Amino acid sequence: MLFPTLNYALFFVAVFALVWSMPTLPARKAVLVVASYFFYAQWSTLFAGLLAASSLTNFAFGVWLASRPADRRKPILILGVALNLGLLGVFKYYNFFLESLADLLLVLGWQRDMPFLTLILPVGISFFTFHGISYIVDVAREEIPPTRNPLDLLLYLAFFPQLVAGPIVRAAQFLPQLHRLPRFSEVQVGPAVVLILGGLLKKMVIADALATHLVDPVFNSPITAGTLDLWMAAYGYAVQIYCDFSAYSDIAIGSAALLGYRFPLNFDRPYRATSFSDFWRRWHISLSSWLRDYLYIPLGGNRGGTLATARNLAVTMLLGGLWHGAAWTFVLWGALHGGALGLERWAGGAWRRLPALLRGLVVFHTVCAAWILFRSPDLASAVDYLHGLLGGYADAEPLTKVPLGMLIALALASQFLPDRIGPRLGHALDRLPWWGWGVLVGVLVLTLEGLGPQGVAPFIYFQF
Repeated sequence: MLFPTLNYALFFVAVFALVWSMPTLPARKAVLVVASYFFYAQWSTLFAGLLAASSLTNFAFGVWLASRPADRRKPILILGVALNLGLLGVFKYYNFFLESLADLLLVLGWQRDMPFLTLILPVGISFFTFHGISYIVDVAREEIPPTRNPLDLLLYLAFFPQLVAGPIVRAAQFLPQLHRLPRFSEVQVGPAVVLILGGLLKKMVIADALATHLVDPVFNSPITAGTLDLWMAAYGYAVQIYCDFSAYSDIAIGSAALLGYRFPLNFDRPYRATSFSDFWRRWHISLSSWLRDYLYIPLGGNRGGTLATARNLAVTMLLGGLWHGAAWTFVLWGALHGGALGLERWAGGAWRRLPALLRGLVVFHTVCAAWILFRSPDLASAVDYLHGLLGGYADAEPLTKVPLGMLIALALASQFLPDRIGPRLGHALDRLPWWGWGVLVGVLVLTLEGLGPQGVAPFIYFQF
């Protein structure tokens, strides 16, 4: 069940009506849990069972950790984290590591048959695994009390707006919201609807159009593309992945808000960043802050000098790259970002004294180069692509059309719009009567349907 579809619209309307008709907090939680598992079961009922098992296991670990003195929690925490990572590892990385080992043995002259498994990656497993880990770690650190109601943790890990592609909402941000019954009078309907409509615009009109008419054809066969198309597709993919993923986050945040729950901001115009650290404060904020708090700081953060900091950054970003996918392209993508962050830290004041425009151009083009690794199906394709960017292939008949170039330029220019323009528009629209909302939303949805390409492509981050 994809967000920009009639099925999701009907599902959400039904859930919205049921939730706000429930007079008690337990009944409302039960409706949301049932709705969330129904939503997830549209992909697989078996994986819905896996999600429930993960939730109840983390619930038990939270209670167990809280029952032990602080100095005796570490072994329990290690076991809990290992179980979460083990679940993720089996489904996402088992075959990748075996294949990498087989390739290494072949280089050494030892060919071996490996016990590969035929596995389907559960949708959203990376996200609900990180939710589970953050919960038990925060309980162990006494940053939050353990929940005594298993329904709360079932809802925390399975809440349908953020279940399959984030944002990664911390337990400390979400669980306290389950202790009180939301009031509809407190819901900011205008800003929530503007977020959802903006997400539909970014996904259906910009991201899918660029993917269909430019990015996919060029990346699928870079050696047959002209140099201009390769450059345009690199910029196009930077816009596509931003619009695609931030669209999901916007729709998730807006959907949750209409149900009475608040999610944190997940994107803040990342392509206007003037440093690599600034980029990661703006891009996928919930993941970058998760990696900072649960990996980078425990490794030592920036407390051990320049070399130790560079090492910690490199490890964090390497694992962040691997989190995105079981392929060496993702590992190298993470390594490139880790190296850029380390160099920026080493350069210090010399880097900061450069003009902001120059720094912004360096950051943006480094990020675009890294996206080529991220999007390419394998390292050989990435090398072919980079070779073509430098004029390595004869120009073919160009795919690039003026409207696509204008779309890319407008999307990038939108990164420099004034702050909070969306919420301000939403609050202005709050003055509309209910029938005005109906007309506005209907007209905009039909317009978006007409402007976008046929069908709805799955969100990019579904594969992670």
